[in-house]
Amino acid sequence: MPSLIARLLHPTRTPPPPVDVDLGRVMLVGTGVWAVAFVVAVVLAWAGDDASWTPAWVCATGVVLGLLGMGWARRHSVRRH
Repeated sequence: MPSLIARLLHPTRTPPPPVDVDLGRVMLVGTGVWAVAFVVAVVLAWAGDDASWTPAWVCATGVVLGLLGMGWARRHSVRRH
C-alpha cells in the first residue's frame, strides 16, 4: 500500500465520463444568436452614416457556418433507441 506522501505526490484519478450533448441543438442556438446579431448589424449599418458593413458580413458568416455545423451534427449524431 502506498504511503500518504506518495499518494499526495502522485494522485490517481479516473476522469468522469463524457457528457452526452445534442450538438444540433447547440448549433441551432448559436446560429440563432448570429442571426439576431446580423439583423442588428444591418439595421445599424442602414441607420448610421458612420457604420460599417463589416459586422454584418461577420454575422452572416456566423450564420452560414452555423448552418454547416447543424448539418455536420445531424450526420454525426448518435442514434438513441
